[in-house]
Amino acid sequence: MARRFSTVVFAVMVVAALVQSSKAETHEVGDDLKWTVPSNGSVAYQNWAAGETFLVGDVLEFEFTTGAHDVAKVTKTAFDACNSTNPISHKTTGPANFTLDTSGEHYFICTVGTHCSLGQKLAVNVSAARAETEFIVGDSLGWTVPSGGAVTYQNWAANKTFVVGDSLKFNFTTGAHDVAEVTKAAFTACNGTNPISHETEGPADIDLDTAGEHYFICTVGSHCSLGQKLAINVTTNSSTSPTTPPSSSTTPTSPSPSGGPSQSPSGSTTPPSPGSAPSFSVAGLSATLLSVAAALLY
Repeated sequence: MARRFSTVVFAVMVVAALVQSSKAETHEVGDDLKWTVPSNGSVAYQNWAAGETFLVGDVLEFEFTTGAHDVAKVTKTAFDACNSTNPISHKTTGPANFTLDTSGEHYFICTVGTHCSLGQKLAVNVSAARAETEFIVGDSLGWTVPSGGAVTYQNWAANKTFVVGDSLKFNFTTGAHDVAEVTKAAFTACNGTNPISHETEGPADIDLDTAGEHYFICTVGSHCSLGQKLAINVTTNSSTSPTTPPSSSTTPTSPSPSGGPSQSPSGSTTPPSPGSAPSFSVAGLSATLLSVAAALLY
């Protein structure tokens, strides 16, 4: 029984660690502007919200001086009319925190004087929470010179949605391959001279911490020109449909100078590491561990 209990405790600790990795984010409304009457009207908070990604469980923190301002959560109709008669909730002491506990649109105004009509109002769109995902590049193929050329990794990326916070795992044998993040121009030319980042030990994990196009190549020998290259498009919104990755040139180009060892393509079919597996989500793994823990108790 003691052994079962220890196993359950371990499983719960693992789940807690996984949940911590996808914890809610606190958004400081307006950043340096804080919560006040903006000099340029409501566009100030519109622009601030446009640069943020709001997920269920996140928190809005309204920084203001008590007595000078307040914050009320209201309906869309009340928001448009700056009507504070029947707010959903109303906080008068600053700073005030609101947890975004449902997806959809949420509306906030200041009810003091004419502050709302002068632009002290905020509308945000909240998406369902999403666990960060680790993608195994190429899945069972791993990171190698593909027999089908660059289209192999194009096809792999085509049905996936990459979101800021996700990560890529490149499975390869150290010394046989490497992975470099490069610019689009360097990607097209298979030029590994000045990479943005360069990983020479496999497996290599790369975090996708910015939105936009990301380009990766192998700088060893002629591997890139033979198709060992990957282009993906990273978004900020998990509700976005799978995106078409940036196109890869399939025309062989001269290999770039590389500090890595030369390797024959015929010997480069590197099997994935034992940890290689299709991409997974934290939520699914957490549920599985909890199920195992429950079973062990009985």
